[in-house]
Amino acid sequence: MSLSIMAKEAREFPSVIAQQLDKNDEAISQLAGRLQQLNPNLIYIIGRGSSDHAGVFGKYLFETEMGIPVCSAALSIAGIFKRQLNLKGAVAFIISQSGRSPDILKQTESAKNGGAFTIAFVNDETSPLAELADAVIPLSAGEEKAVAATKSFLATLSALLHLCARWSQNTSLFNALKAVPSQLETVINAPSRLTKAHVENTRNTIVLGRGFGYAVGREVALKLKEVLGIHAEAFSSAEFIHGPVTLVEKKLKLISLNIEDESAPFHQNMVQDVRSRGGECIDLQGGVTSPHPRLDALLLMQRFYLDIEKIAVELGLNPDTPPGLNKVTKTQ
Repeated sequence: MSLSIMAKEAREFPSVIAQQLDKNDEAISQLAGRLQQLNPNLIYIIGRGSSDHAGVFGKYLFETEMGIPVCSAALSIAGIFKRQLNLKGAVAFIISQSGRSPDILKQTESAKNGGAFTIAFVNDETSPLAELADAVIPLSAGEEKAVAATKSFLATLSALLHLCARWSQNTSLFNALKAVPSQLETVINAPSRLTKAHVENTRNTIVLGRGFGYAVGREVALKLKEVLGIHAEAFSSAEFIHGPVTLVEKKLKLISLNIEDESAPFHQNMVQDVRSRGGECIDLQGGVTSPHPRLDALLLMQRFYLDIEKIAVELGLNPDTPPGLNKVTKTQ
């Protein structure tokens, strides 16, 4: 049986990250030197969909590793309300697979006009975004044909990790990045963590994570909607206890994303609370020990993408072209 486009593309990520690291390291090291001189007081992240979810990962990464505040842009401010923000002293990360969405381009132009130094994380190096930004970090994921992003999302996470490692001069993080492709291959060849039996006849679910787990939890929830047609919402496990936990009484199924970092014991305490109330929680993790806790999310998502594609095929769904979706979405 031939693999779907989504499955093929997800399986390409180990080679994508290896090539990306080799191709980008000199340019990223130079960019890191410039950022050290600029010493920004804010990172302003611009993105939509999976790119925005990668930005949430970036928020946890740069706040945790470098102590720089990170916020997400509200794209309607420039696009609809026509307001100009003062971003002097800030650096803007613009994340886009295509680099062609009108609202992303408009917000990037607004960020530059507001005084921000702009860096595009973009897969298409010939795009208008690549021309507009002050600096470009190519994702180098290759063409992505499946509507549901996989390798381009993971390539964004690895590019953010690469920049963080060089900017913060964190040698252990950079060395771990260089070692992670072989572990991703191990994850690809490992048994499924999420199966058809887990989600069959499920119409609604909650994805729980903490810190970096919450960041990729937003992407997990999006893919459950896009690929399987399951209504899913992501919550920080701590936030879920503040009100939404009452949904557990409706016999709601939950998915717990387990990241082995500083947040793990706190997340597990919250999950245990949910289980004590009768909640059914499915545990997901990468399945192998990562070379650095900041890379756990890469391993988890590598396995999840393959699992959800397999489930879609088993349910008779087409994972490559979910109904009503296009690869490039153009919003104002």
